[in-house]
Amino acid sequence: MSEAATATSGPTRMPARGTRLSRSARRAQLLVAARDVFAAQGYHAAAMDDIAEKAGVSKPVLYQHFPGKLELYRALLTTYADELVNRVREAIDHTQENRERVHAAVAAYFDFVAGEGHAYRLVFESDLRGEPEAAALVDGALTSCIDAVAAVVTEDAGLDGERARLLAVGLVGLSQVTAQYWLDSEQTIPRDEAVALMSALAWKGLAGFPLVHEQNAQ
Repeated sequence: MSEAATATSGPTRMPARGTRLSRSARRAQLLVAARDVFAAQGYHAAAMDDIAEKAGVSKPVLYQHFPGKLELYRALLTTYADELVNRVREAIDHTQENRERVHAAVAAYFDFVAGEGHAYRLVFESDLRGEPEAAALVDGALTSCIDAVAAVVTEDAGLDGERARLLAVGLVGLSQVTAQYWLDSEQTIPRDEAVALMSALAWKGLAGFPLVHEQNAQ
């Protein structure tokens, strides 16, 4: 299992203090602890002492892996940003059926949000968004998601790059905003129903653009 998968797999029982772990396993453990502390307290209020205590390690052990709080946060943000991009790419690549692609792309955002809210809030609601490198990581993740969607729209609908990209921004924006609303509204609508509603809305718009091979056949 990759470091990203380990760090984002949900609640993890911390090993007992003094347990020997490989360097990669220890790093993943520290990222999980940092995720919980940052999500609960925010970046500015969180302390390295809190993270070390949550992980069940000494501060020197924590500093062996991360020289400071900002470096730790950046590593965590990178992990989650990469996870979001991978979810969207996998959703698009898993089928050639465009209606299913739209549904899967919307579902990818809802699943990312549903991961206890930690990943989503760390990426999109951080009190560190004003820090240039953190902002660049988030913007880069969104750009990668838009690029993946735009490539499919360009290929299938035959639109030029600018128009395909505008549609991609619309789909990504719809998915992100509605998933955030769903999370903040305490998920009163079941996840599957919410995904079906929003993917149906998106598909009704995108389906208005004929596929290139259908145009050529006429």
